[in-house]
Amino acid sequence: MQNDISAAEPLITNTAVIVGILMSILGLVFYTSSLSNKYIRGFYNIIPPLLLCYFLPGILNSFHIFDGENSALTRIGSRYFLPSCLILFIINLDLKEMWTLRKRAGLMFITGTVGIVVGGPLAVWLTALVAPEVVGGAGPHEVWRGLGSLAGSWIGGSANQVALREILQPSPKLFSSIIAVDVFVAYIWMAFLLYGASKSKQFDKFFKADSKDVDMLMIKMDEKSKANNRMPETKDFVIMLALAFGGTGLATLLAEPIAEYITEYYPNLEKFSLTNSFFWLVLFATIIGISLSFTPAKKLENAGASKIGTVLLYMLIVTIGMQMDILAILDNPGLFIVGVIWMSFHALLLLVVGKVFKIPFFYYAVGSMANVGGVASATVTSAAFHPSLISVGVILSVFSYAVGTYAGWITALLMQWVSPI
Repeated sequence: MQNDISAAEPLITNTAVIVGILMSILGLVFYTSSLSNKYIRGFYNIIPPLLLCYFLPGILNSFHIFDGENSALTRIGSRYFLPSCLILFIINLDLKEMWTLRKRAGLMFITGTVGIVVGGPLAVWLTALVAPEVVGGAGPHEVWRGLGSLAGSWIGGSANQVALREILQPSPKLFSSIIAVDVFVAYIWMAFLLYGASKSKQFDKFFKADSKDVDMLMIKMDEKSKANNRMPETKDFVIMLALAFGGTGLATLLAEPIAEYITEYYPNLEKFSLTNSFFWLVLFATIIGISLSFTPAKKLENAGASKIGTVLLYMLIVTIGMQMDILAILDNPGLFIVGVIWMSFHALLLLVVGKVFKIPFFYYAVGSMANVGGVASATVTSAAFHPSLISVGVILSVFSYAVGTYAGWITALLMQWVSPI
């Protein structure tokens, strides 16, 4: 039956109609997730909006309503929306503020990153000892390729995950399974941290931590937010999009000749993905975003630059979702065990460092979620402690976007190294 469906002509082939369907899915998810109905809220407490933005287009693709894998929209998403949203996220990078947070928030953030970079290869190695078929595979089905994209998500965010997907080229079926692992493991971990926010005094007692600096930080961030926020004007949106897409154009202009040069003269570097033009596209987009953060363009965040970036990110996510085969999630359920081992190491390393240095649970939670969940989850987690602390989660998450692709890439290479042959 599945082969008959796959062989049939897709029901919808008109690109404009497909764009309409994808944007309608986004509108439906965002509208319903904002409703106050207790049943709808209960549904979204179990099934996060991000998951639906991946899986609803995936369902349509699986039943051949349209052919997502061969659609021009997939390249538009990865080559236009991805670098553009990265630039808008990173434009808010505040290295000075990052330095002031280095002793506690920075320490826990770095610890969380190390936990992901080391935990991934460790989880693959341990699993390979017991069930090598779970983390094996060949060609685009090599599991380390999919887990490498997951590393991008757990160190940076969805944009980094998609960037590594383009660089590492896992099969659509493998990537579908990885998305399920990502959502299942990450959101269970996030639920624990949100529970911990309500018990932060007890956790601080366990860590023997003094949380006075958290209270002072709360006051400082609240004053800063009130002083800088403003209503955006039309020119702000135009300038944001100009910088995002102009930067993407410049990054593309620089990336392609470099990739072609390396392909021609240093083809052996292909194993490090350095012949992939997308690797260089993301690198230059990141550099452009960091460079803009030192200019007056940084103030565009006060008018909502990261919100525009989030819109582009979700437009990217539905174009990725339309390539997914939902039924592929059942192909390798052992990947969920790999994800649990991986996240457990991340959590344990944070626990040890937090206990040794007597760090308040707030820094534990936001340091972890700035890695694992990106801006959205770090914002929610910070707000669970106090709304004025949201800025801390945002600052750390923006930094994670800047390093996520490259730390995830290193993690992928380590996982390749320990994967069964």
